[in-house]
Amino acid sequence: MSGKLISRYLGAYRGLPKKAWLLSFVVLINRSGSIVLFFLTLYLTNVLNYSVSEAGKIITIYGAGTLSGAFLGGWLTDKIGSVKVQFLSLFIAGWGYIFLSFLKEPIFISVTVFILATIAESFRPANSALLSEVCAPELRTRGFALNRLAINLGVSIGPAIGGFLATVNYKYLFWVDGLTCIGASFLLLLFFGKKEWRKITAVHVSSDSVKKWWSDGPFILLLFLMLLMGINFLQIFNTWPLYLEEYYHLPEDKIGLLLAVNAIMIVLLEMPLVHRIESFQPLKIMAAGAFLLFSGFALLPLNSAFSWAVLTVIIWSAGEILVFPLLAGFIANRADDSNRGKYMGMFSFSFGFAFTIGPAITTSIYESFGPDTLWLIGGLTGIFVSAGFLIVEKWIRE
Repeated sequence: MSGKLISRYLGAYRGLPKKAWLLSFVVLINRSGSIVLFFLTLYLTNVLNYSVSEAGKIITIYGAGTLSGAFLGGWLTDKIGSVKVQFLSLFIAGWGYIFLSFLKEPIFISVTVFILATIAESFRPANSALLSEVCAPELRTRGFALNRLAINLGVSIGPAIGGFLATVNYKYLFWVDGLTCIGASFLLLLFFGKKEWRKITAVHVSSDSVKKWWSDGPFILLLFLMLLMGINFLQIFNTWPLYLEEYYHLPEDKIGLLLAVNAIMIVLLEMPLVHRIESFQPLKIMAAGAFLLFSGFALLPLNSAFSWAVLTVIIWSAGEILVFPLLAGFIANRADDSNRGKYMGMFSFSFGFAFTIGPAITTSIYESFGPDTLWLIGGLTGIFVSAGFLIVEKWIRE
C-alpha cells in the first residue's frame, strides 16, 4: 500500500522538463538564503535602535518597492528576455543586501530598501515567464506547483538559518542572503547557457495584434480576486498569530507547528493533487479553493482548542493548494509569447499590492471592530471571490 502511494506521489513529478527542475533548484537556493526580510524589523529595532514605527515605515517602503519591481520585471522580460532579467535581479540584489548591512541612517536605508526591493522583485515575473516557456501549456500548472514547492522548502530553511545567525551577529544575515543570491545567479547562467541568454522571450509582432492586459476584462477581474485572496492569506504574518496568542492562548512554538502543518501539506499533497486535477476546468476548482482559503480563517472563532486550530489550517492550506498553482498556470496560458512577462508581472503586482495594503486594513479592522468581525468579513469575502471565479469562467466561455 505504501509503495503504491509513493509510486503515485513520484508519478506526479514525471513528465516535467529538465529545465523546469533546474529553474526550481535555482529558486530553492535563492529562497534558502532569503532571510533579511524576515529579520529586518528586529535588526532595525534591536541593532540600530529604531522605533517600531520607524521600522514599520521601512517595511512599507520595501512593499512599495515590490510593486515597482513587478512592473519593471514584467516589462524588461518582454524586452530583453527572462534569463537576463533573472540574472541581473539576483546578481545586483545580492550585492545590494551586502551594501545594506553597512548603512545606518534612515534616509539611506529607506532609499536602498526601495531600490533593493524593486530589483529583487523583478525576478518573479521573469521566473514565471521562463517557467511558462520551458513547460508545455498542459504542464505549466504542475511546473508552477514544483516552483512553489521549491519556494516553500527554501522559506522553511531560510528563517531557521537566519535565527541562528542572528544570535551570533545580524551582519551575517545580509552576507548570507547576498551570497546566495549571487550564487543562484551564476547557477542560472550555468543551467541556461548562451542560447537562452541571447534569447528574447517576446516575439516581435505588430502592436495592434498584441493582447493588452489592461483591456483583458477577465484578467483584470482575476487580478482583483487575487488581491482579495492575498489580503486574506497574508494575515498569517499579522492578525492570525496575534489572534492565536490572545484567544487560543498558544505559545510561539505551537503557532510554529501550525505553520509546519501548512508546509507539510504543500510538500506532500500539492503536486499529486495538481497532477490529478490538471485536466479539470481550472476556474471551477479555483472557486472551490478560494472558498476553502477564506473559510479556514472564518471558522477560527467557533472554538479555541489547538486541534480546532489545526483543522482550520488544513482547510485554508487545501484552499491555497487548489488556487495558487492553478491560477499561475491559467494566467500564463492566457498570455502569449509577446506579453507573458507583463501578464506575470501584473500577477506579481496584485500579490505585492496585497502585501502593501493588507496588514494596515486587517489590523485596523481587528483593533477597531474586533477579530470576530474580521473573520466574518473574510468569510463573506470568500463567497464573493468564489462567485468571481465562476463569473470569469462564464465570461470566457461566452
